[in-house]
Amino acid sequence: MKPLALTTLLLAAGAQAQSAAPAALPDWTGQIIYQVMPDRFSDGDATNNQGVDKTNLRAWHGGDLTGLTSRLNYIQTLGATAVWLTPIYQQKDGLTDGTAGYHGYWPYDFRSVDPHFGTLAQFQGFTQKAHSLNLRVMLDQVINHYGPGAPATREHPGWFHTQQDCDRAMTPAQHDTDCPLSGLPDLNQQVGEVQDLLYGNADFWRQQGVDAFRYDAIKHVDATFLQRLVTRDRAAGTFTLGEYYGADAATIREYQQLGLSSLFDFSLQDAMNRSVMHGAGFGPLRSVLTQNQQVPQPQLIAAFLDNHDLPRFASGTLFEDQGQARTAYALRALMTLPGIPVLYQGIEIAQRGGADPDNRHDMRFEDQWTPAERAVFQTAQDAITVRKASPALSGGTLQLLDVPDSVNSQLLVYTRTAGNQTVLVAWNNQDARRTYSLRSTLAGQPLTGSLFHEPGGQPQNAGMSVSGGYLHLSLPGRTAAVFVLGQ
Repeated sequence: MKPLALTTLLLAAGAQAQSAAPAALPDWTGQIIYQVMPDRFSDGDATNNQGVDKTNLRAWHGGDLTGLTSRLNYIQTLGATAVWLTPIYQQKDGLTDGTAGYHGYWPYDFRSVDPHFGTLAQFQGFTQKAHSLNLRVMLDQVINHYGPGAPATREHPGWFHTQQDCDRAMTPAQHDTDCPLSGLPDLNQQVGEVQDLLYGNADFWRQQGVDAFRYDAIKHVDATFLQRLVTRDRAAGTFTLGEYYGADAATIREYQQLGLSSLFDFSLQDAMNRSVMHGAGFGPLRSVLTQNQQVPQPQLIAAFLDNHDLPRFASGTLFEDQGQARTAYALRALMTLPGIPVLYQGIEIAQRGGADPDNRHDMRFEDQWTPAERAVFQTAQDAITVRKASPALSGGTLQLLDVPDSVNSQLLVYTRTAGNQTVLVAWNNQDARRTYSLRSTLAGQPLTGSLFHEPGGQPQNAGMSVSGGYLHLSLPGRTAAVFVLGQ
């Protein structure tokens, strides 16, 4: 059977929406997600360190649930409101093509915790501790495949796509769903037993205290099944975040209409990297922000700077100090954008690294930081605090303001509005401090300081005013600032 076209499903979903309102979900507007790869975060139990080799980035490194639970106060202190764990399923012992299953994406048993991470009881203790700190828990769910050599491939061969299925694929979409991803045993979600398995997996982890699922590789999952799965999740009050590598506004719109709560915005990540890290101008970023306003729920778009599949943001330059400064700039900027910010462990100290596995170094904590890393952390912490205190930044609408052609590659200005609060955000991509005067219809306003602070607590040295039909901005080099209007 061929998978239904996504557009056909979207039409059907639209027709259903006319007759029945979707079940209410806990509101994730304003949340800030901190991504953790448990094996690379914190080692709290040396007794489960079998096979650990910290000199090898493709081996186990010893991080576990005990260590993660002990570090939840750190995540709360940073200001995050939710913790996303990459998978903790039982993995194959030993190495496959020189790599261990430390990352969790090669499941052998979807409902067992790998002994390297700990036990199911320890996961339950983790969720209880997280909830006691008002942190929501998001768990990565693999729904596309099993790990290499998993017993299920021998015990249930009918669960998997065959080479013949792949050979019969007539379209790129069918190839994505019917052919193996990276050679992994590819589940056929049109098989009833497979559907029951994956529905049951979601139910099982919900019972352990999970609030949300991050669904891996949804591009490779049968769309009919995915729609049914996230419909069940919604009915159970579970937020869903899909990973579609390379997704842009059009992709996010399609999958939100299909029923997912959110997707990662790869087009935004790319535009941020080009403009903030590489100084390429704001044209691509303006285009992304404009397109994102056509998404059904732009306030739920997952906005990120890097993750475990991409080179670290701070490594966009050869110079460590420049990488730290531009990461601090990007973190401030990220906290002014619509959507749900997602911070991959280490971004808050501008951790460096190239492509996989160099982007998966062990996390380092306060006693190991340099003064420059501590300054990046303080900048991130302050930007998160400002965002959480501002209804406009947390969930407001966005309106881009016109900027003269002579400076539009170096200056980005927009407002965010929610209820009675409007803030003005300005990004300066110039290396040096700049003063700008722009024609404006904004109401007159005296000199106003930025809501952000520098490391150490002093106010950011940025100002804005409106007089005589002009918006006046004084901005430090390579940073973002935010001002409350109407004061």
